[in-house]
Amino acid sequence: MTRKVPIALTIAGSDSSGGAGIQADLKTFTVLGVYGASVVTALTAQNTRGVFGVLPVPPAFTRAQIEAVAGDLSVTAVKTGMLGDRETVLAVAAGVTAHRLRPLVVDPVMVATSGDLLLAPDAVAAVRDTLLPLADIVTPNLPEAARLLECTEATGEDAMIAQAQAILALGPRAVLLKGGHGVGQDAVDILARPGSIVRLTKPRVETGNTHGTGCTLSAAIVAGLARGLDLATAVEQAKDFVWRALIAGADLGIGGGHGPVDHLHTQQKP
Repeated sequence: MTRKVPIALTIAGSDSSGGAGIQADLKTFTVLGVYGASVVTALTAQNTRGVFGVLPVPPAFTRAQIEAVAGDLSVTAVKTGMLGDRETVLAVAAGVTAHRLRPLVVDPVMVATSGDLLLAPDAVAAVRDTLLPLADIVTPNLPEAARLLECTEATGEDAMIAQAQAILALGPRAVLLKGGHGVGQDAVDILARPGSIVRLTKPRVETGNTHGTGCTLSAAIVAGLARGLDLATAVEQAKDFVWRALIAGADLGIGGGHGPVDHLHTQQKP
């Protein structure tokens, strides 16, 4: 008898050092019990110290990858990450729409942990206008939310709530505004849905190994949705997964810059 497994799809860029992007997504999918498929939007030459080169995949080939995966695999949840430029954003939005790829998690990746730009300025409007209205949830951090709204970064919870609601008005069904770039003993995220605001908190982890946290969080949400969890539970479990990955990864000696979180913290170590 054929055994069916949940299938999650990531549409994102590749990280040659393995800590973020497609590589982080596939690791997260695997340890959380779902089969991972991928559409590569760009190759990057990067490590824990920075991004040294980006080679975009032609938008038509990005669309071809979506066609190939969606035409054969029964995708149960999908996420977008680094898309790079306006033409790729439009190609992805068209592919997602054509194949009704849902639920859709949009991680509006704009800047790497190292500070390197990963989304062209003219692509921000394309994400805002064409991709957000398709999203079941969008997961910006504080700088990304400010760029989407063309305003200053939120500096307190009231401002975070206001910005989350403003992004919600752009069309997604939910917004998870991440407070990891903020200050204080607790890292506070705001989950906004129509008529609902939920405050999610975890003690802040003091570590320099934060490479790939945003990718990992959105991938963990997708994994939960692919397994049939409701959105609130998927978000809560994903936040816990990343928090534990940060704790476990604090002493990882990988690279000489911002090292990765420990995606394998749930696995028994030798």
